Amino acid sequence: MKRFYAILPGFCLALLIAISSRWIEALLPIPLIGDSVLALFIGMIINQIKKPDELVQKGLKFTSKKVLKFSIILLGASLSIETILNVGRLSLTVMIFTLLTCFGCGHFIGKWLNINWKLSNMISAGTGICGGSAIAAMAPVINAEDKDIAYAMSATFLFDMAMILLFPIMGKLMGLSDIAYGLWAGTAVNDTSSVVAAGYAFSEAAGDFATMVKLTRTLSIIPTVLVFSIINVRVNIKEESKNGIITEKNKVKLSSLFPWFILMFIGMSFVNSIGLIPAGVSISMKSISKFLMVSALAAIGLNTDFQEIKSSGINPMIHGFIISALVVIVAITVEFFIGLV
Repeated sequence: MKRFYAILPGFCLALLIAISSRWIEALLPIPLIGDSVLALFIGMIINQIKKPDELVQKGLKFTSKKVLKFSIILLGASLSIETILNVGRLSLTVMIFTLLTCFGCGHFIGKWLNINWKLSNMISAGTGICGGSAIAAMAPVINAEDKDIAYAMSATFLFDMAMILLFPIMGKLMGLSDIAYGLWAGTAVNDTSSVVAAGYAFSEAAGDFATMVKLTRTLSIIPTVLVFSIINVRVNIKEESKNGIITEKNKVKLSSLFPWFILMFIGMSFVNSIGLIPAGVSISMKSISKFLMVSALAAIGLNTDFQEIKSSGINPMIHGFIISALVVIVAITVEFFIGLV
């Protein structure tokens, strides 16, 4: 009970910000900005005004680490292999090329801009997969710092704001069909709320298809987090073994390669894929997952100082814009070659 009371103030503060973010999002006439980004920014603004004291620190740490992992587990209940089959091979073809662009080009651009590999790949994941959810899923796996999580979220969000305005205009200028535009928006715009806004701004049919494509992109979280879990362990071993001595401490362990919460996330996805989770329960679990994720991002925002982000310089933002622009170009190019444009 003592531990419970210690984390309660910080956890309640994060929940309060999450509720406020939901309320602000609901007031917007169109989904320009998602509640997760709002919660992150509100937390950062509060940190700028008054840094969290010891009373709330334990609860904020608990929320940003433990609650975030739990929200990822629940997210698995909303994912299904059936979604891929419904959307079809066209979206998968485009997504394969955009993911290769994000992580392939992102690796070299990150090195060129001298950005640490964790921040670089979180930006790539946010751009290539599904914005905040992908960044939130990857962060615990690679032990990312709160300031890097906040920066990665900010980089993908700013590009999304531009795309909400520009995508419908570019789609109409190119004379894209509803399917072609929906596929383009669903694979090139990052966050779910931004995909919805950009999709339905073109047409209802385009918005419906863009949303389905976006759901399919979310499934690529599974292989991505597993790959980066292995990469993180290997990087840690390399750093610990610079003296040339391999100890029991830094040998590869299966439990290190596959964190428990990711295994449970995959397990929930599998259970949902074979139809063991009723549709209503799946929807409810997704809603709870999203709310807890918003709360975790509020806690991350409260622990993030603007000055820390500022100290990282402009390079991570440049990285995000370059990768996002490349994904937009690659997605429409692939559509051209498969005959949709």
